[in-house]
Amino acid sequence: MERKEFQLNDIVEMKKPHPCGENRWKVIRMGMDIRVKCEGCGHSVMIPRKRFEQKMKKVLVHAE
Repeated sequence: MERKEFQLNDIVEMKKPHPCGENRWKVIRMGMDIRVKCEGCGHSVMIPRKRFEQKMKKVLVHAE
């Protein structure tokens, strides 16, 4: 299985949109768990790394 590459402060697209309608998430914390913040409403969610990698579709904007 291909490992998805993402870094801190990247903007990623998930397979399903957030209930607010936005599908862009910013990675704000990395470790065993990944914390992402919705770009639409600002809600943040912590997800286990394995589950995050399964649900992430692609990286939209790479951090500089």
